Amino acid sequence: MHQFFREYLEAYGYLFLFIGTFLEGEAVLILAGYFAFQGTLSLPGVIITALAGSFLGDQFYFFLGRWKGKWLLGLFASLAKKFRRALRLIEKYGSFVAFVSRYTYGLRIALPIILGMTNLSRKRFLILNLLSATSWAILFSLAGFFFGKSASYFIEDLDQYEPYIVLVLFLIIGCFWFAHFIHVWWLGRHARTRLQRKRVWQASRDECLKNNESKENTRE
Repeated sequence: MHQFFREYLEAYGYLFLFIGTFLEGEAVLILAGYFAFQGTLSLPGVIITALAGSFLGDQFYFFLGRWKGKWLLGLFASLAKKFRRALRLIEKYGSFVAFVSRYTYGLRIALPIILGMTNLSRKRFLILNLLSATSWAILFSLAGFFFGKSASYFIEDLDQYEPYIVLVLFLIIGCFWFAHFIHVWWLGRHARTRLQRKRVWQASRDECLKNNESKENTRE
């Protein structure tokens, strides 16, 4: 079974990696980096495949936003909700958002689409996207690779315990994702509280204005 899994990865690992990084794929890339340490995949091959998938994915989303951005906003409510948040980032950081979008959890796919709806030039986005994809592919590939290297210092026979090591790796990635969602929820909770207070204040102000107007009318 273990040998079959290795042969399967050797045959289709790069294809799955390309699809995973085209869609989003930090977890897939970290796992690929680990298997590169194990020798099942090649580390340069993992980096090049991840770079290609990530770069082409964001190029696709950018042009999708340029051609069908307004239609997508109307079709997907989740994208429309992220639109204002993405615009605030673009207003604050400008075109540099094209570089950091790949590291912005929750907006990874939305940002290139929304950037495609702005006046950002195709050439500038292509350059920033290429630099971002290169740094991202190297960083997360090496993260998985050095995870395997660190594990080898504590476990003599990694092959024997590989399923458990992969499970631990999944749990670590899951903890990071969970921490991110808790952080987003916490920020959203404070934002909702501020919005509710603002609405209450506006409602009380409007009520006071109405009362003052009615008093003035009564005096007249």
